Amino acid sequence: MEGISSSISLGEFLRSRRERLPPEEVGLSSYGRRRTPGLRREELAQLAHIGTSWYTSLEQGRNINPSEDVLNNIAKALRLTEDERCHLHLLARPIKQAKVDEQKLNVGLERTVMALEPNPAFIMGRSWDLLLWNQAAEIVLGLPVFSYDLQQKPNWLRRFLMDTSLKSKNMDWEAKAQVMIARFRADYAHFPNDARFKELIEEFMQISELFREKWPRHDVQVVTDCHKRWSDPRIGGMEFEHVTLQPPTDPELKIMIYTASKDTAARLQSFMGTQTYRNSSENRII
Repeated sequence: MEGISSSISLGEFLRSRRERLPPEEVGLSSYGRRRTPGLRREELAQLAHIGTSWYTSLEQGRNINPSEDVLNNIAKALRLTEDERCHLHLLARPIKQAKVDEQKLNVGLERTVMALEPNPAFIMGRSWDLLLWNQAAEIVLGLPVFSYDLQQKPNWLRRFLMDTSLKSKNMDWEAKAQVMIARFRADYAHFPNDARFKELIEEFMQISELFREKWPRHDVQVVTDCHKRWSDPRIGGMEFEHVTLQPPTDPELKIMIYTASKDTAARLQSFMGTQTYRNSSENRII
């Protein structure tokens, strides 16, 4: 993974999107047999109103600085989604990162997460390692009992890819996993030189067949708020509104909150107050 520059990632992303776009979708006729699927480079360059050799240099990872208008023209020609357009700009103009330090939480954030009980909440670091979570998250999300002394904190993507109970209890596990991988790649683009990210990517390539298949596709997606339902044999049906917050003083952190409905919150509160809680692998929410 060492030495992979953002310009090379930009070229790989552009090529993956070009090869996925059928000529017919952009109003071009497909004459003759094509060596590769999708548009040819010269066709894409024509649609984006730029020179073929200049666009080819972009795909080849050469040191070129395209303007914002050029990037938007390319995005329009490739029929990119808004998330993909933002990703294209980030790859073409990476934000210079200072030395990446260990992420630490202040007392205010810690108290906030714990005060959100009985709503499950946790804090996720830049590379998706979980840094802190409350008891409600342990119960509903099946996380281990939180301790500052844990030798290895859970990683949100590793957990989803490798937890066999999640696969068995989610009929649409693969579709959800693809979304998770796309979100992971979107975050990775902000920190292309982060050693922890590279370490995790290499690990996931080794341990997950789905990750090996989907990672080269360069799919990206930004996390969005959503409504979630879950059923637990001890608590019953549960409903949550999932939101993600980022502190302005440390936007690399994500505070993930599952705000329970009134009925769900009451039953969770009752369970937490009257039961001797032991972490169970049977409780999961995605």
